[in-house]
Amino acid sequence: MIILFSPSEGKREGGTFPALTQQSLIFPELYSKRFEVLRQYELLIQNGSDEDLYELFGIKDPQIYSRYRKSLTSTATMKAIERYDGVAYDYLDYFHLSLEAKTYIDTHTILFSNLFGPLKASDLIPDYKLKQGSSIGEFIPDKHYKKHFSAALDAIIADNEVLDLRAGYYDKFYIPIKPIVTLKFLKNGKVVSHWAKAYRGIILREVASNQIHSIDELLGLNIKGLIVEEILQSKKKKEVIYSIV
Repeated sequence: MIILFSPSEGKREGGTFPALTQQSLIFPELYSKRFEVLRQYELLIQNGSDEDLYELFGIKDPQIYSRYRKSLTSTATMKAIERYDGVAYDYLDYFHLSLEAKTYIDTHTILFSNLFGPLKASDLIPDYKLKQGSSIGEFIPDKHYKKHFSAALDAIIADNEVLDLRAGYYDKFYIPIKPIVTLKFLKNGKVVSHWAKAYRGIILREVASNQIHSIDELLGLNIKGLIVEEILQSKKKKEVIYSIV
C-alpha cells in the first residue's frame, strides 16, 4: 500500500545530513525538472522585494526572511517526514515511533511539497518556506509537477493500493490513474477541518505501527476515538467516513 500525505506550513530548522543533491530525492532522473522550480525560488528569495517575499512566504515580518534567504543546495538537510511540523505531524509523532514503524513510513509514504513536489518520507530536504497555493513569480509549481512527475508516480504506485490522506488542494500536484481510498471525519454529523489534520496523522501512525498493507486491514483496525460510519464507492474512489466519538 502507498500512502499520499500533505506537507505542513511549519518546518523544523537545521539538519544533520549533507546539502541537497540529485540523490537526496526520489526520481533522481527528474532532478533537472525539479531544479527548474528550485532555481526560480532561489532567484526570487535572493532578489525579490519584501512585498515579493510576503507573497511567497505568507509571513509579514521581514526579519524572518533572513532564515530563508539562503541557497537550498548549500544548507544541511533532514528527512522530509521530520522537517514538517504541523498538526498532522504532531499527532503522527514520528520521533517516538518504533524503528519498524519509522521504516514503514519511510518506504510507503509520499509527501507533496509545495516547493519540491513529490517526496518519499525519507528524502532529505533543506529548510524552506513556500505558502500553499503561492506561485513563484510567474512560475506555478503544482502545474509543473503534475505535468512532469505524474507518469513516474504512476509507475512507482503500480499495483499497490493507494490511501490518499492529502488535503484536497494537493490533487493539483497529482491524481492517481487507479482508484484511491480517501477518508472523511465527522463530529456530530459535521465535517471537521482541524481535527481532520489530526486524524490523518493518527491514521498514518496506526497504519505504520500495525504494518498495514491493504485497505481491508486498515478497515479492520480498532482506532481509538474513531468508528467507521459509512463507505461510499465510485469508479475512481472509495471514501471511508469515520465518526469521531
